[in-house]
Amino acid sequence: MRTVILSAALAALCLPMMQVSAQDKPVPAPDKPAAGKDNVNPEEIIRKFAAKEAEFREARNNYTYRQTVKMEELEPVGGKWEEIDDIVFNPQGRRSEVVVWAPVISLKNITLTPEDTQDLRDVQPFVLTTAEIGEYNINYLGREKLDEIGCFTFSVKPKKMEKGKRYFEGEIWVDDRDLQIVKTYGKGVGIVKKGNEFPKFETYREQIDGKYWFPTYTHADDTLHFPDGQNQHIRMTVKYQDYKKFEGRSTITYGKTVDDKAAPPPATKKK
Repeated sequence: MRTVILSAALAALCLPMMQVSAQDKPVPAPDKPAAGKDNVNPEEIIRKFAAKEAEFREARNNYTYRQTVKMEELEPVGGKWEEIDDIVFNPQGRRSEVVVWAPVISLKNITLTPEDTQDLRDVQPFVLTTAEIGEYNINYLGREKLDEIGCFTFSVKPKKMEKGKRYFEGEIWVDDRDLQIVKTYGKGVGIVKKGNEFPKFETYREQIDGKYWFPTYTHADDTLHFPDGQNQHIRMTVKYQDYKKFEGRSTITYGKTVDDKAAPPPATKKK
């Protein structure tokens, strides 16, 4: 069984996507002015939006929400993976994921790995804070509008990669007023075994409670190319819904708490 890392994605939920290869899919960017020719100080923008991103991460850690994942094997036709989780707090203020619904995974051509969980948690809802900007090469690409929102656009690529850690590589759009990331387009990268493939994805954010831009959906529609010459077209969406602020001190933990009424998640296939 071939091993594939599927970077989750949730976005254009109502718009059909064209099948494009992971290598050839172009970044959807209109004409961009050359960096440095629009009276912008990129270093200052990076410094300010990274500080705002640190605030955003802390704020999101104090919200509950529902996360819905759906992935399908399209060509060749195969199976799918679906899961609904609630990110909640218990009476002691500990934050965890509660599996609400997890039918048996029916994927036939690809295999999920632990990196999927890392990408779902950290790469799709990508956050680039002051503490992390030193890990990336960040280049200013220019200004453009995204759904009538004026944005600064940057390319982002890790300077080096450590084993066991996941990174984002692609482009980010930063609101030129709030100085927060409103869209990312790219893929998850890291040091993995040969044969793992990652689809490109788009993640969009929306303003929650009139202040912070939280991720609301991610979408991937891509063809994965394997060393054995076989390809797999996949489509994956992730929805982040029903954000509600938790009024209390939170403790962040990972791992899933499954209530007795929810179906247990299936075992991950071996590589």
